[in-house]
Amino acid sequence: MDEGKKLWQAYFANTDVHTVRKELKLNRPDVGWYQIRKALQTRNSSGDFLPVSFKPFEEACKGLAENLQPVVYELWFLRVKILLTTEMTSFRRMLSLNTKKYSKRMTTSSQRVEFKNFVWIDICNPDKNGLDEIAQEYKLDLYQIKDSLETGHLPKYERQAKYDFLILRGYTGDLSQRVANITDVSNKIAFFYSEKKLITIHRSHFTFLENIKPDFESVDSFLIYITRKILQTYEEPVKILSDKNDEIEKTIFLKDDSGITYQDLYFQKTQTRILKRLLQITQNVVAQIILTDHSKTALQDIKDKLLSLTLNYDETLENSNNLLHTFISVNGQKSNDVTKLLTVFSAFFLPLTFIAGIYGMNFENMPELKWPIGYFLTLGLMAVVASLIYFWFKRKKIL
Repeated sequence: MDEGKKLWQAYFANTDVHTVRKELKLNRPDVGWYQIRKALQTRNSSGDFLPVSFKPFEEACKGLAENLQPVVYELWFLRVKILLTTEMTSFRRMLSLNTKKYSKRMTTSSQRVEFKNFVWIDICNPDKNGLDEIAQEYKLDLYQIKDSLETGHLPKYERQAKYDFLILRGYTGDLSQRVANITDVSNKIAFFYSEKKLITIHRSHFTFLENIKPDFESVDSFLIYITRKILQTYEEPVKILSDKNDEIEKTIFLKDDSGITYQDLYFQKTQTRILKRLLQITQNVVAQIILTDHSKTALQDIKDKLLSLTLNYDETLENSNNLLHTFISVNGQKSNDVTKLLTVFSAFFLPLTFIAGIYGMNFENMPELKWPIGYFLTLGLMAVVASLIYFWFKRKKIL
């Protein structure tokens, strides 16, 4: 129960996005363990929240089972089953009844690194209740801190009297998932920096912010280092998307394309378009950044890197659009071939059916019905008509 309570606290410590709450029906008062587990797993995969481990709870359940197993025959299996069901029911009831009573809490982690000429303060997943404290302690604008924590905020740059404010987004998504919005493929880092201090605020975990060696000479050089690391997160996705385009192209033209769907091509195009748009916005933001003369060369290298990535994504997006149109055209051609085949069959059988319909009428005054060779003449007429139609199709190169 203690481990279950920890999962319950982890669930109510954050609020899921509307799509997740709607999909898992988290707004209902009878929310159960299945919805809670799925919601926590979704958070773990999104990267916007601190990961929650299910291992302690699973080990606790395993220990409970080991303790109950020796007394199964003594208590009877039915009674043990009722006991376990009662425990899980109590756990679900505890999850559903305490929604309003539980005050939301978020685990905040921070690190402070002393460099030679400046100080770096990194704050990960800050509590909303601590926003005022952060603003007062470091003399930061409260609205800019709120921007740094707002889900889905796009890159931006603002220059203040005592510091500069910058937001950049790094790729943290999974291309194997069918996602179609910015928050599912990226997470942001907010920078508050001056000559002697750099403060980074972010919700998601970034590995390149760990184990930083204090060998940077200035805030500008460290800021450029982090920016370069953020841009490097976009390199692998464009390779995967480009390779996937090549694979789909080969499948369409050389293999059976029945395994490809319009949805696959749509999400392929959408993911590429979102990442390209993010890089374009980042490119405009980086162009506004003002650094010292000593760092201008490194900043120009960042701009060149951004331009190269944007061009790669632009080419990949164009290929994705072409693949979608090609797939539609190929499927349309297949439909046209089927229609053509049915039309040919109709052209052959329509006049034959017409002849058969005439002589199938039950009128008494039909001389042909009394001819001794009327049947054979009718078959011959049908053969002649079919032959004429065949040679006409051949002449028009339809067959």
